[in-house]
Amino acid sequence: MLFTRLRVEEKLLREAAEKQNIPCELMNVSDVWYGEKPFCGTDDVVLARCVSHNQNEAVAQILESQGIRVVNPSSVMAVCGNKLTTSIALAKAGISQPKFRTAFSPEAAVEALEDLGYPAVCKPVSGSWGRLLAKINDREAAEAVFEHKSMLGAIHNTFYIQEYIEKGDYDVRAFVVNGDPICAITRKSAHWITNTARGGAASNLPLNDEISSVLRSVHKAIGGEFLAVDLFRKEGEWLVNEVNDGGEFRNSIEPTGTDIPAAVVKAAWERRPSR
Repeated sequence: MLFTRLRVEEKLLREAAEKQNIPCELMNVSDVWYGEKPFCGTDDVVLARCVSHNQNEAVAQILESQGIRVVNPSSVMAVCGNKLTTSIALAKAGISQPKFRTAFSPEAAVEALEDLGYPAVCKPVSGSWGRLLAKINDREAAEAVFEHKSMLGAIHNTFYIQEYIEKGDYDVRAFVVNGDPICAITRKSAHWITNTARGGAASNLPLNDEISSVLRSVHKAIGGEFLAVDLFRKEGEWLVNEVNDGGEFRNSIEPTGTDIPAAVVKAAWERRPSR
């Protein structure tokens, strides 16, 4: 298992592997350099858990070029690590999601937002934990936000704007392992950002046929052994907000009673090449 910071999740995954008698070696990608020499045997499987999405995807690409199986594959990381790419993949699959607009200049971004309507949410195309989100309520705020973003570097000059969903005080995070929905939580907060990393309170949400069907559709569209899918409820319909390929799950184990790390480790182990 590769990591850059040994979080609770990686420790739980190691414990889960030990309980299942699955040999597991942890390695900090910062301590290694990568070249033509194979990183490990081609009969191994690597669970990539770097905090940085870019590093995670890069190391996955290197290992895959050496014939090594990585969970999740870099192709899945590429889709989930870019919110615009995710939205395009969901749209191609006909999966309901908040309306979105994209622009490549502050001026065009303002016009795109005017077309979408206020309020709306500006998100970095790559990011997590609810960081750098901006709920924009009027044109003056839009002009200020987009001007500031234009100064933050190239990645922030792709302006990704999403319809603001009146979701009440909660959203849903659901987990999919090997294509099967395994559990879900509601994340409640008085703030419009409900991430548990930002203080949202987690409660179990029993899976039903409707939610499971949406989650299976997301997996069919994107693939991967482990997905964390964020959902909004609007007018009786589930909308897919985001899809994460390296989602944190520490706050979801106790409320759901589901051994998420055990399921992830088992899924990764089953991806070993045939001996």
